[in-house]
Amino acid sequence: QVQLVESGGGWVQVGGSLRLSCAASGSIDSIYAMGWYRQAPGNPGKQRQLVATITNSDTTMYADNVKGRFTISRDNVKNTVYLQMNTLKPEDTAVYYCNADEYLDYGLEKEVSGPYYWGQGTQVTVSS
Repeated sequence: QVQLVESGGGWVQVGGSLRLSCAASGSIDSIYAMGWYRQAPGNPGKQRQLVATITNSDTTMYADNVKGRFTISRDNVKNTVYLQMNTLKPEDTAVYYCNADEYLDYGLEKEVSGPYYWGQGTQVTVSS
């Protein structure tokens, strides 16, 4: 089992910045990729939208709508993944979920239910 604890969400004005953190613990040796996905208000479906992922070899992948504004990084000593979010827009408002997977998922969406791990989610609200 892998436990993921997120922090860093909150409220910010348009154009502002936030940094999310996700600390992993447990059987993390099995994890190859960690990432951030989000679920927007009024969209409580069974899939979450890709934001960014990073692998153990530091390969990164971003959704097109965050490229150039968001940066994913990891601290292997602290077993923590970060998401630096700059130039935030109202459409970035969502619950952000940390994910840990044994494989790199190239899809733009990820099923809520699957053989991987999710954090509890952290709310990000961007207000104009």
